[in-house]
Amino acid sequence: MSQNTQISLFIPCLVDQVYPEMGMAMVRVLRKLGFDVRYHKEQTCCGQPAFNAGYPDESRKVARHFLDVFQHDEAIVCPSGSCTAMVRQFYPELFEGQPEADVAVETGNKVFEFSEFLIAQLQERSLQGRFSGRVSFHNSCHSYRELRIKRGPLTLMQQINGYELIMPDGEPVCCGFGGLFSFKFAPIAASMATTRLETFADLDVDTLVSNDPGCIMHMRQEAREKGFEMNIMHLAEFLDQALQNAE
Repeated sequence: MSQNTQISLFIPCLVDQVYPEMGMAMVRVLRKLGFDVRYHKEQTCCGQPAFNAGYPDESRKVARHFLDVFQHDEAIVCPSGSCTAMVRQFYPELFEGQPEADVAVETGNKVFEFSEFLIAQLQERSLQGRFSGRVSFHNSCHSYRELRIKRGPLTLMQQINGYELIMPDGEPVCCGFGGLFSFKFAPIAASMATTRLETFADLDVDTLVSNDPGCIMHMRQEAREKGFEMNIMHLAEFLDQALQNAE
């Protein structure tokens, strides 16, 4: 895959409906790095909420539309580890024995989480950016366990100059979001988020970066309620600001 490859944006529901600025930041970074980006306006949900809730038939209806929209694209980039994992890891299960089984596998293999796409494409190239402050990173459970994303986001962040990267011991740790878990077991999820934020606050972190909108939403809400004063932002937003600061 080369930089001449046209990238299709897979924009998750949370980004589309709540945090469009994350999607715009991802577009700016990709274009800044020379990639040709397109957006299918007919795209909708990937079906993950229904699938996680135990409604495979309902999820499959939504997922079929996803395949119709994206199956002919060369590369599909998403700012969410959990939504990427849904298509790549769980579509084969969802469509097992269905007419779309092969298409589901083929399409899933073309979907990349934002950081893993950049790591695969940039290779030895360095990001020319600057950021300031004490910064840490929170990896989402889906990106770590399902996509095996470990060092990639940190590798990208470490190419940025001017700030201090501080990581807690014992990573990774769940923030408590877990999709429907945070709705079904809200008090437990909130307590987990508080514990997670305390870890970063104890390190005097002023900016917390993550690669999943769900984790960011959950931790931002808890930070507001408990008075944690730290900027919680998406990796795409971090890189976007850093690249702009270098101009």
